[in-house]
Amino acid sequence: MRKRSVTIEGHRTSISLEDAFWSELSALSQARGLSLNALVAEIDRGRAQELTNLSSALRLYVLHELKQRTISRD
Repeated sequence: MRKRSVTIEGHRTSISLEDAFWSELSALSQARGLSLNALVAEIDRGRAQELTNLSSALRLYVLHELKQRTISRD
């Protein structure tokens, strides 16, 4: 588990995630040409509808993206 600080809409917040999730989020942000902070902020804006905490929203985002990648290979 690794804790990192990110800035979302001008506010610093700390997020704890497993290294594998941080690695995948970093790869996803690079693939989209975004900073990690920008990707996290985008996911944060979308989670308001799901009523989940930010760490969970990040994990669910990574899971969704990996599933989409797997589906598109089939």
